[in-house]
Amino acid sequence: MRFCSLGSGSGGNATLVEASQGITSTQVLIDCGFSQRELNRRLERAGSAATELAAIFITHEHGDHIGCALGFAQRWRIPLWMSRGTWRAVGNEDFDPTLLHLTRDGETLALGDLELRPFSVPHDAEEPLQLRCGDGLHNLGVLTDVGSPAPQLLAALQGCDALLLECNHDEALLRASSYPASLKRRILGSHGHLSNETAAEILRQCQHAGLGRVVAAHLSAQNNRPELVREALQPVILQAALEVADQLEGTAWFDIS
Repeated sequence: MRFCSLGSGSGGNATLVEASQGITSTQVLIDCGFSQRELNRRLERAGSAATELAAIFITHEHGDHIGCALGFAQRWRIPLWMSRGTWRAVGNEDFDPTLLHLTRDGETLALGDLELRPFSVPHDAEEPLQLRCGDGLHNLGVLTDVGSPAPQLLAALQGCDALLLECNHDEALLRASSYPASLKRRILGSHGHLSNETAAEILRQCQHAGLGRVVAAHLSAQNNRPELVREALQPVILQAALEVADQLEGTAWFDIS
């Protein structure tokens, strides 16, 4: 099992997860926050293509996550998964209903060699879901947009071998920024985005000897810096390798073993 970020931040988010069992292989794209042209370019850079995707999973309806998902899925005939609340927020009567699949917190989705387990999170969207992805041996926790460490979130991430973890902002930088007061309140609120310090606390509560890789994601271009993320997360990591996903370049592929 392996994963890579195609890009992460307010300019767009997309993550590829792949599992292989012998002669079969399954790729799922989590979020689709780019134009179709840009997404195709980033897939090609990762050695993939639209025709390789078994499914697309959308975590919530915000533009930097849903992006071109409806048009891309329909063009390439890719099954599209999301919560009922997300579909209510973005629903399009022209979208082919045979491609749409609705899910909810606590369900288990068997998609080829991958198993996805969505879980609800506190975020200012209609019915946001994040994911635990597994291949029967290993598990990846994906947590890209969330405001606070709710108990069900922490429970869903226990025992993961790798984490893609939102580290949106450094609180001091955000408070001193030129953002309007209303936007600062939204980001800092319980349904906003994770600060480096709160991400470190989530990591502390999910830490175990088998956690081998942590990728910090969704960094604010204005209110965070990779060195501040490392300063916050490194002290709570036991032995995992720490990486930071870039908005333009994403990350390399990381094996989960």
